[in-house]
This record gives sequence, C-alpha cells and structure tokens, in this order.
Amino acid sequence: MPDVSVILVNYKTPALTGTAIGSVRETNPELDLQFIVVDNDSGDDSEALIRGAHPDVVWHQMGYNSGFGRANNAGMRLAQGRYFLLLNADTLQTGPVLTECVRRMEREPEIVASAPVQLYPDGSPMPYYTSFADIRRTFYILPLRPFFQKILEKAIPVTRYADPRQHDWLVGAFLLVRREAALQTGGFDEHLFMYGEDIEWCWRLGKLGKLCYFTDLGFLHLENPSAFRRDNPSYVNRFSVQMQVSNLYWLRKQYGVRAVVSVLLNYALLVPVFFGWKIALNLLKGRPPMAEMRNQRIFARKTRALFRYFWPIVLRQNRFFKIKPEDNVDAFVASGLRPSA
Repeated sequence: MPDVSVILVNYKTPALTGTAIGSVRETNPELDLQFIVVDNDSGDDSEALIRGAHPDVVWHQMGYNSGFGRANNAGMRLAQGRYFLLLNADTLQTGPVLTECVRRMEREPEIVASAPVQLYPDGSPMPYYTSFADIRRTFYILPLRPFFQKILEKAIPVTRYADPRQHDWLVGAFLLVRREAALQTGGFDEHLFMYGEDIEWCWRLGKLGKLCYFTDLGFLHLENPSAFRRDNPSYVNRFSVQMQVSNLYWLRKQYGVRAVVSVLLNYALLVPVFFGWKIALNLLKGRPPMAEMRNQRIFARKTRALFRYFWPIVLRQNRFFKIKPEDNVDAFVASGLRPSA
C-alpha cells in the first residue's frame, strides 16, 4: 500500500499539473507515492503531455466538467494510499512538506486531516480563514464600522479549541486526509460544482477528529485563473454568483434555512440602498441621477441571479449546483457584454 495517494484535478492545465506532480515527487523521496490525475474533459493533449512526463500516473477521464468535488471523489475511489493528498494543479512544494505532514499525523492519530499554509509565489503567506464563523461573517455586506462588526461577532461566535493548531476547516488546495476518514465521510458533497466543497467536507471530517494547520510549513499556490473568479472586485461585488450559490448551499446544509434567508435578505435590502445612495451622491455633485451606476447594476444582477437558486437550495433539491452561463455575471462584465435579465 502506498504511503500517500496524490490526487490532482486537471482542466486544460497540463503544464501546471505535470509541474505540480514533479514538485511533489522531487521533494518527498522518502514516501511511496501514487499519483492520480482526474481530467474534467479538457479536450486537449493533457493526457499525452502529463503521462509522457510521468508514465506512472493513474489517469481518469470524467467525460464532462464535473467540478472540484466530484473529480476528487473519483480520484479517491481509485486511491490505494494510507493517506489521500488533494492537491491543486497550480501548486509548488517548498521542501519535504508532505513528508513532514505524514510524520506528524503518524505521531498524532487524533488528527484526521492536516494542511500547511498557502504562500504567494514570492513566498509571503496568504491570509486564510480558519473558522466557520469567520467565513460566514464575510457573506454579509455591511458598513466597515466597528459597530457592525461587533454585531456580527456576537451573532456568529468563533469556536475555540485547546490545541492552537486545530481549526474548523482547511483549504482544499493542499489537504492531507487519512484514508479511513475520507472513506467514512464519503468525500465531497457531489451537489457542489465549485467553491465551498472543502468547507462543507471539513464540517463532516471535524466530527471524526482534529483538523490542523501546520503553520511552520508552507507551499506555493499560484492561483490559476478561473472562469468564475473575479478580477479586481469591489467590496460590494466581491463574490461571484457561483461562489455564493455554493456557499448558500453549505449554509443551508449546516445551519438551516434561516442562515440562507438572512444573507439573501441582506442583499435584497441593499439593492435600493445602493441605488438611492448613488443617486443622492450624483445630485449633490451636479451629475445626472443615474450616472456611474456600474457597481450598483452589477450587484442588482448578481442578487437577482442568486434568488433564482433560492428554492432549490432551501429545498435541498437533488441537483448539481453549477450556475447557468447566463447567471455568470462576472464573465459578462469581464467580456464587456451585458447579461440578460
């Protein structure tokens, strides 16, 4: 049995995926490694390029773009290792980080999953959330004033652990999980297409034992561009529709209907507030009332798109929560096109 099965999801990134495999292999010579690449129907020469550089790779073709969770689950079903490493293709190792994570988990069987911290390409640490409360608070769009932040902190408290390494969830870009824990929880929730899968899975993994960040260890995360990622987002429009659909699904599953309603109500009430504030500001500056409404219109379109998924989320319909192309407002904004109503 291999020590670790390393699972990577490939979607039209053969160079990144091949480099990530080589980086793990070169920095962890002491480990017996199995490499599994799950391809989300890239439709290019990914398999030839990756297997040409790494002939021992186990290749699995999904046949469609299944997203992050389903693809990783397919990889875990093929995995033979004592540990499963879920690794993003756009990552590089800084040393024998994986080996050290395995050593620590061998010494401490109560740890069911672990991760090093993410580093920018220049080696500086990326900020990251460690608690469900921290991420839930970011869903609300409120004035950046201490008064409102204190309200959120009181309404959504952080869980504290005796072990300072232990946290609610770990980022899925480098997530080392015990085989038994992965199999017992069933892997990622396959209703989710992209975003939030690692949060939801960690909620279930955390019921089995500790989830620990090893903050003295790190890996480089290059952050490969995504069709659902925003470029230079404003404070108001910092979430993509796909991201929030996934987050709302997780909220519904873990915290119930009220958690979903409170977030969407926040957004719905802010639409007229944002427009009214901008109209008043324009009039004070002698501009036409509806001048420079780009941010307000984008936010209104995103809010409208989110409400189209309200009932499927609340009713927890058995469906794949991948947004429709017409709901990907950020893609239209980036292309300069206007999304349909």
